Amino acid sequence: MARRCAASGRGVQSGNNVSHANNKTRRRFLPNLHAVTMLSDSLRVKVRLRLTSHGLRTVEKRGGIDAFLLSTPDAKLEPKALTLKRRVKKAKAAQVAA
Repeated sequence: MARRCAASGRGVQSGNNVSHANNKTRRRFLPNLHAVTMLSDSLRVKVRLRLTSHGLRTVEKRGGIDAFLLSTPDAKLEPKALTLKRRVKKAKAAQVAA
């Protein structure tokens, strides 16, 4: 499982540990990922995503997972979020048609 946020796309970064003697060793900076369950209004189902704290705040600011997905360009979303976006669009179209 990749350490990448489904909403913001933030992933692992690399850098150096620098000691007092200025020795440098490589290290990894891991994103602050959380497995969250969010309720999709249009799908009426709970959706599990791995989001960073930043991604979770962004989703909440935009008004929920459905509003976030519909307002975000496809190029900025991870594959799992893209499939969820397609399902949400399809459900919205079905609600409008009915």
